[in-house]
This record gives sequence, C-alpha cells and structure tokens, in this order.
Amino acid sequence: MSKESTPDAAAAARHARYGRLPERIRFEDMTEEIEAGPSDAKDAYDPEGSWKYYSCLALDLGL
Repeated sequence: MSKESTPDAAAAARHARYGRLPERIRFEDMTEEIEAGPSDAKDAYDPEGSWKYYSCLALDLGL
C-alpha cells in the first residue's frame, strides 16, 4: 500500500515558510578580531589579598 500525500493549505503554507534552511553564515562574519592591550597591575595575582575572594558553602549557609 502506497501512502499518497495530499497537501492541504496549511501544509503548503508550512512548507513555503519552513521548507528550506536559512542561508549559511560565514565564519568570518561570526568572529571579530580586536587588538589586546597590555594588562594592568590590578589584574596581577596577589597572594596576600586572595583571602578576600575565598568562598565556602558552609560559611555562606551560616554553619
């Protein structure tokens, strides 16, 4: 038994709208190159001040 498809108006409208894939986007259009500047001293690692950013779940929950 062969199944014959009889497209109705809704199916034809869906196929007209979604029947094909969108246009491809080139990789060059998805990326942007910018010049990286020198890093500031504020971005440097400070072992003496690293305790300020310590996070502990037990302390956060008050345990």
